[in-house]
Amino acid sequence: MARNKTYFISDCHLGAGYVTDHRAHEARVVRFLDHIKGDATALYLLGDILDYWYEFRSVVPRGHVRFLGKLAELADAGVRITWMTGNHDVWLFDYLRDEVGLTVLRHATTVEVDGKPFFVSHGDDVGYQRPMYRFMKWCFTSRLCQTLYASVHPRWTTQIATGWSTNNRTTRRSEDEEREKVASAGELQRFVEQHHREHPEVEHYVFGHLHLADQIEVDGAQVTFLGDWIRQDTYAVFDGQCLSLHHFPEDNPT
Repeated sequence: MARNKTYFISDCHLGAGYVTDHRAHEARVVRFLDHIKGDATALYLLGDILDYWYEFRSVVPRGHVRFLGKLAELADAGVRITWMTGNHDVWLFDYLRDEVGLTVLRHATTVEVDGKPFFVSHGDDVGYQRPMYRFMKWCFTSRLCQTLYASVHPRWTTQIATGWSTNNRTTRRSEDEEREKVASAGELQRFVEQHHREHPEVEHYVFGHLHLADQIEVDGAQVTFLGDWIRQDTYAVFDGQCLSLHHFPEDNPT
């Protein structure tokens, strides 16, 4: 089978405290990776793949063995893997880069996919963001804050981080969450409008973060929201001509 497809996924949130069966959750993602290994030339992981991850200099978090092993298998088979950090896996440093052989991206950027420019972003680093969220992002990426955080024993930091994530996800009302999705999608559309005026060569914009699975057209550019792997199990695939959004395992375009 020829390798001629590029895949995009985001927001798997592996290890999340609000997921009932972690092993089954991971197994679904691993089955997807196994499904694409025959025809994938590249795989883009657009953030929040892990619900929490912090690499100390000589220690990494436990868990995710089958998922990380499958990434290594794909990389060894020649699949180019790019992992863009999100707000949950922002502390991805050099371990997986060196062990798996993947590329780590930390900011929204334009990449070339089969000769076509794609703007890729987790979705939380472009467009309008609330001041408190921007401050939190600054803290997460500050070397000083990272050093202070690393000085606390992992038994405490892990519990705090995973508890915060679970509380944030489970205490929000569904109608509030949907309202936030719509508002954030609107902000990203406005970003695309402005960016595309300045960079008309970009044909595709791909975002994660919103847990919204959808494709729309903005001023002639295609905008793809990747959804998530908590409720939707969605991904996008580019075959050299068309970028389409799919559900797994049905594999039918949405």
